[in-house]
Amino acid sequence: MLGIIARGVDIALVGSVPVALELTCTTDRIEALMNRPGHRRTHVGQKKKRSSATASSLSENIAYKLTGRDVGSAAESCRSPSHQPIRRVYNHHKCRRPPGQEPLGFITQWALKRAYHDESFGFRKPRQFTLPDYTPAELSNRTTNAPLLRYADALRTHGHRAASIDPLDLLRRECVPALEPSRYGLSDPNGTYYIRGVLWTGQEPEPNNHWALRDITKFLNTVYVGRIAYEYMDLPNKTERLWFAHLLESQPSTSMLHCNAQRKQKIHQSIACSEVFDTFLQAKFPNLKRYGLEGGESMLPALDALIGEAARAGVTHIVLAMPHRGRLNLLTGLLAYDPACLFHKIKGGAEWNVEGGQFSGDVLSHLAASPILNYDGKEIKVTLLPNPSHLEAVNPVALGKARAKQYTLLKALEKDSEGVEGCMLGDKVMCVQIHGDASFTGQGIVMETLGLSNLPHYTSGGSVHIVVNIGYTTPASSARSSLYCSDLAKMINCPVLHVNGDYPEDVVRAVEIAFKYRNHFRKDIVIDLLVYRRWGHNELDEPSFTQPLMYQKIRARRSVPALYEDKLMNEGVLQKDTAASVRASYKEMLTDALAASASCSPPPIKLERQWSTTKIDGNDIKMVWPGSSEAQTFDTGVDAEILKEVGRASVSVPEGFAIHPRLQRHVKNRLAALEKGEGIDWATAEAMAFGSLMLGGCDVRIAGQDVGRGTFSHRHAMLVDQKTEGVVVPLNHALSKATGKLELANSKLFEYGASWERPDFLPIWEAQFGDFFNGAQVIVDTFISSAETKWGKQSGIVLLLPHGLDGAGPEHSSSRIERMLQLTNDPCSPQPNVNVNMHVVYPTSPAQYFHLLRRQVKRNYRKPLVVAAPKGLLRLAVASSSLSDMLPGTKFRPVIPDIALTTAAKRVILMSGKLYYDLVKERAARDLDQRVAIIRIEELSPFPFSELTDALKPYMGDGTKRIEWMWVQEEPKNQGAWGHVKDRLGVVLRALGGNGDVEYVGRREDAVPAPGIGDTYRTQQKAVMDGAFYGL
Repeated sequence: MLGIIARGVDIALVGSVPVALELTCTTDRIEALMNRPGHRRTHVGQKKKRSSATASSLSENIAYKLTGRDVGSAAESCRSPSHQPIRRVYNHHKCRRPPGQEPLGFITQWALKRAYHDESFGFRKPRQFTLPDYTPAELSNRTTNAPLLRYADALRTHGHRAASIDPLDLLRRECVPALEPSRYGLSDPNGTYYIRGVLWTGQEPEPNNHWALRDITKFLNTVYVGRIAYEYMDLPNKTERLWFAHLLESQPSTSMLHCNAQRKQKIHQSIACSEVFDTFLQAKFPNLKRYGLEGGESMLPALDALIGEAARAGVTHIVLAMPHRGRLNLLTGLLAYDPACLFHKIKGGAEWNVEGGQFSGDVLSHLAASPILNYDGKEIKVTLLPNPSHLEAVNPVALGKARAKQYTLLKALEKDSEGVEGCMLGDKVMCVQIHGDASFTGQGIVMETLGLSNLPHYTSGGSVHIVVNIGYTTPASSARSSLYCSDLAKMINCPVLHVNGDYPEDVVRAVEIAFKYRNHFRKDIVIDLLVYRRWGHNELDEPSFTQPLMYQKIRARRSVPALYEDKLMNEGVLQKDTAASVRASYKEMLTDALAASASCSPPPIKLERQWSTTKIDGNDIKMVWPGSSEAQTFDTGVDAEILKEVGRASVSVPEGFAIHPRLQRHVKNRLAALEKGEGIDWATAEAMAFGSLMLGGCDVRIAGQDVGRGTFSHRHAMLVDQKTEGVVVPLNHALSKATGKLELANSKLFEYGASWERPDFLPIWEAQFGDFFNGAQVIVDTFISSAETKWGKQSGIVLLLPHGLDGAGPEHSSSRIERMLQLTNDPCSPQPNVNVNMHVVYPTSPAQYFHLLRRQVKRNYRKPLVVAAPKGLLRLAVASSSLSDMLPGTKFRPVIPDIALTTAAKRVILMSGKLYYDLVKERAARDLDQRVAIIRIEELSPFPFSELTDALKPYMGDGTKRIEWMWVQEEPKNQGAWGHVKDRLGVVLRALGGNGDVEYVGRREDAVPAPGIGDTYRTQQKAVMDGAFYGL
């Protein structure tokens, strides 16, 4: 038995099988076999017939066995008469299909996916494309000329291994025997072959379809072993493979698409000006780390071509993410960034001016721009996002922003009268990601972002990736385990185009091919742009310390712009004086800009377009900068009838929809609580917050693992029909008056980029457990906590991080509140109009949570909100709220005084979070209600100085009574909120006439948030309770 893998499916071959069969009995042949009317199936191990609902389940696993006659007849053309028939055994998932439709081919359906996302808002079925199958004559020819077919497929599959893609010729290329025709029995160069069905030359007349072997060899080598190398034969989709073969072979790479003299001159201008720019900066600012583009100038015509192709195809917006290499060249050369402002920044000035707020700015290599460019009369906006120094961290942000830009399209152009999608993701917006070779393989966030690219509720319609492969100071052999830096993209079956950066025209052709693929299939594609770096990591570095041979070659060669100039002058496309004029005029412009930088006034950052206003209570309210005198929060309460309407809608089930039997109780309890106006739990409060915002036109999106039902099976915002697996999101289904939509993304955590797009949007990022956010610590550090300060970017993202010690062990107990609080710029003393970078809260009631969610939208600015979210409190009866807590005039309370205010209290316990209910219960058990007051601090940042002062005043008396002030927490002393609150509590107490001393009660310092030993946890928890009430 010989085992092979064909497009990801294990195929068992029984008997003696020639190699020719492996390559020539291709996917389409097997699919034709599977779809042939009347072919025989034998079910292997099939169980007795079950109910119709069960029998139609996608999870039913049936194995089909084809007899030798079935396979033998289909494979007849794939073998000589002496070969014996073969038998294959396939494992194949049975799939539901409309009556009369033939079974789907086994290979194209090897990875069946559950389809319930199709019915929930935010997901669009991707377009399906099928190229015409081979004609009978072509199939016959593929059999007759099987050796030639094997040879052609070998060039398509392995041609990249011999292609001339390395500008320095340093790649160690081994001999590739598979590319020799003699390996397939093709020895006569004059032998003539009929090529229809084997090659796709685009030539239709019959006489031209007979080629000599030497011409075939030349043709295939021209296409596949040139300065562009292609990896597409490993794609599992036959249509995509055929698409590439048709395109590449019918349009040979000897000439670039649409490359006339004018276009060549434009390419020359972009790379020549880039070289002048780098030379100018080196001369004027020799100690500047500018991360220039010398050696990689082809990146600029690549992007220029990509933007132009997108504009002409109807794309109106590109979201661009890139690291530092060549960023300044791109900004000034293509994105219309004023060089005078750049020089002003280099000399120590600010990059922009914003009135009000605390802004630090950022370094040169993180500058951003958002110009509107024009290509052949088509306008297109290109938004280059600011990025941190953590390479590749901006990638998911760009993907999220590109998707969020299309949110309105998902609502406005869903389906026409015939059910056809009116607008597809990617029609108007495209994400472009530029990478470095070392970071593409070395940063895990690249893999994570690639993993999002085709997911329901995450895809933006296909991204174009350009890896600027400069050859890092560390040799590739020490930096990665794969042949190419782009091999990571194969995890999502992504085609890769490798191109030699020394040849700008080939680079442009590669980009055009990449865009055509992306625009046709709406999938990601990677361009591996092999260039070099004339200097080291920066211009002050000496790369020959570790790469002496590479840099001997680099320093001995002429620049890419100079080589291209020579080429164009030899072709008569460019004159020597014209080339000199291009350089001289650009240098003159830079000189003038440098002089103007002395008096340069940086442009202001304005809240424009979708960020200029927000809709609050039906009115357009002007957006302002946080911390300004105009910043305000509007009423977050809602009329009782609206709350009840939304609450009922949140559990509305369509007629005939079979919900899970255990959810009947969930529906019944929610309706009963709404009727009584009491016992409103967290999930109900959340649903009412979502629905009321949707009625006001706000879209809500919550993403994370199991967010539909909720990690703790409490939310059930998405219901699944138990018979069909159809889905309904009740708030979308039943709130017919709502113009906003609720999108539930039951998958990875990825929301920050969407929060940059517009203010009338509530994006929520829910971790399964609070400490799971630490996998996104880079995003928290470099974006969420600092984007407003560095880049003037407002964000209303909400992080729901379930928190609380309950015996679940070290990794399921803490949201690491201490880390979040350490990242805030919360002042240690009261300040007017304080502008804290993010809000950190630990709410203890559903009403508080309700107001927090609505507050995110019901104010004229945006701030990130970190919520230490509940776990055990979700079903705790005493931790419920009444409708009266959510009516107009009510709001979130940063501090909640003791409900039973007693001035006789000897001890005042200050605390945050779920421990409150344990303390209240213990206080009652010890009969200390009149001696101990418990005050909850619900908002830790910004610290509520004023509200806490008001809550503590009644306990101060005339100043003669001695009060014991105590902070109690269940987290270890080096964790939790203690480190943040202790000095601030002292400020409040001293202002009230006290000495400012506050006693700490809680766990001692620890290396972990909680123990994994149950007895130890209970002992520690009891000690916390005893400490809170000792001596009374």
